[in-house]
Amino acid sequence: MRRWVSSQSYKSAIEALVKARHQAGKTQREIATLIGKPPSFVAKVETGERRLDFVEFIVLARALGQHPETLLGNIARDLGSRVDI
Repeated sequence: MRRWVSSQSYKSAIEALVKARHQAGKTQREIATLIGKPPSFVAKVETGERRLDFVEFIVLARALGQHPETLLGNIARDLGSRVDI
């Protein structure tokens, strides 16, 4: 696993996405279908094997039924002043 994928800040951000998926009652397979990607894409993002870019974040947030701005704001708030990337 690459260092940037294993930073605590990145892990926290991904945990927020996983939590949002669970709250939405969606499986990885359902999210993958909604965004037109294979289930392995979602699995790799959630396990830290693949880094998520900002456009993918927006698409995932929308598939989770969330406003990307709100979800990102929640993640930023939870990270506080942490700066490890």
